Amino acid sequence: MNEVVADIRVEKSDVYGYWTVKPGDSLSKIAKDVYDDGNKYMKIFEANKDQLKDPNMIKPGQKLALPNP
Repeated sequence: MNEVVADIRVEKSDVYGYWTVKPGDSLSKIAKDVYDDGNKYMKIFEANKDQLKDPNMIKPGQKLALPNP
């Protein structure tokens, strides 16, 4: 009998998913859609400090990492 072994690794285990910003989005709106809690917007901001300098300044087309809840 042959055994099949798979070594599957997740690139980033701290990332829940990604969100591409659309016109009219805000971090609190994204947090409400993703986590069902708009107050978790700072989690998204903290995870994207490499591209965001202000949680109120996001632009359509940006791809944001969504941290695990």
